[in-house]
Amino acid sequence: MAGCCQHDRKFDGMSAAFKRALWAVIAINGGMFIVEMTAGALAGSQALQADALDFLGDTATYGISLLVIGMSLRVRATAALFKGVSLAAMGIWVFAATAYQVFILGVPQAEVMGAIGVLALIANLASVLILMRFRDGDANVRSVWLCSRNDAIGNVAVMGAAAGVWLTGSAWPDLIVAAGMAGLFLWSSSQIIRQALDERRHTQAAMAPV
Repeated sequence: MAGCCQHDRKFDGMSAAFKRALWAVIAINGGMFIVEMTAGALAGSQALQADALDFLGDTATYGISLLVIGMSLRVRATAALFKGVSLAAMGIWVFAATAYQVFILGVPQAEVMGAIGVLALIANLASVLILMRFRDGDANVRSVWLCSRNDAIGNVAVMGAAAGVWLTGSAWPDLIVAAGMAGLFLWSSSQIIRQALDERRHTQAAMAPV
């Protein structure tokens, strides 16, 4: 019934299936970070490099999530809070790098962007499918889902940027997508931070003497 502790309790990641899912997506995202960051540097694409950073952030997020499974709610909420702040820092970095690229005015290689974007989309869809049934849970579990969802959205956006660069011969589609992805990082970080802070307040209230 509403208000019942068992009813309100969120999934905390304590299952062998969730741990196996985390190991799988750690391998997928770690590999794609290396591939996409290298391709982004070679193609001169800020959108690709922004997406590569998202892969790196996800790899770290999944690793931390795996590490704190089974620990207290306060520890898991603190880990989620750290991940939220890190995601916000990543978004700010991408905004700064995009502004820098505007002054360089280099046009990225649309063909490389498109090819790597397709590969990254396949990797992200695989991660999303693996984690789909674990999308609801505490802040630690939910941060995993949000990062995977962001990846899939980001890859579709990178492919759109590649098409825009190819059609216009301009770097602006790439820069606009990179800025949009930075905004998505900041928005997702605010969701993670808000839920983590709520869970920390809940544990403090539960520990307070009556």
